[in-house]
Amino acid sequence: MLRIAVPNKGALSEPATTLLREAGYAERRTGRELVVRDTANDVELYFLRPRDIALYVGAGTLDAGLTGRDLLLDSGADAEEVLELGFASSTFRFAAPSGQAPADLAGLAGRRVATSYDGLVGAYLAGRGVDAPVVRLDGAVEISVALGVADVIADVVETGSTLRAAGLEVFGEPILQSQAVLVRRRGVDPPAGLDTLVRRVEGVLVAREYVMVDYDVHVDRLDAASALTPGLESPTVSPLRDASYVAVRSMVRRTEVNAVMDGLYDVGARAILVTTIHACRI
Repeated sequence: MLRIAVPNKGALSEPATTLLREAGYAERRTGRELVVRDTANDVELYFLRPRDIALYVGAGTLDAGLTGRDLLLDSGADAEEVLELGFASSTFRFAAPSGQAPADLAGLAGRRVATSYDGLVGAYLAGRGVDAPVVRLDGAVEISVALGVADVIADVVETGSTLRAAGLEVFGEPILQSQAVLVRRRGVDPPAGLDTLVRRVEGVLVAREYVMVDYDVHVDRLDAASALTPGLESPTVSPLRDASYVAVRSMVRRTEVNAVMDGLYDVGARAILVTTIHACRI
């Protein structure tokens, strides 16, 4: 039985639960269960704190888990990424008081760096030969400089408005581009059921990225229409009762579908229909 760790709270929780539901796995009935046994898929789901998931997987207590790349690296656990999941994106940056940012990373030497991700930041600095003490805080690290606890901070940066309000500015290259990832234990054979989990999740991710487009087009305009909808390998073309027309079906990126429909109409396609793909195998 495959044992999967799922985030129990925070920004990762709802998207991860939704992803697994769309992949065909069981849900919590009350929203409070910590363990859900999915006998139909031979899977057990364990709902845990996101920060703990990589530790359980790295220790081999659980077989796989959904967590953040930042939490995986911060944990130092013996676990590795299997698949990017495309949600909960974030960027980690250094920030210092306005006008006091060092010219380069070497300028951090000897400066106290406050962060909630001391494992991640410590490893980043050590890997670049920078000797700077890391101060671990549980939250609100942007105020640590004003309180004299640190000289610079390392934190998640979105718009930067919170940092500016605290009199800070980002500097240097991003420490990490993070997102939700599927992880497994490093250095062991894949557990039974992991390949199925990966295929199912990949199918959901592709289905979210693409839609199915159907249309009718005159055979003389088929090449022009097919150039707009090449599909993954090639479009499906089927004859109609009127032999001068064909029906075409093809996968199109969701973000491009309206422009594609406009182009199809311009080359003479009609009865253009778009349908959602709920799951697929590529």
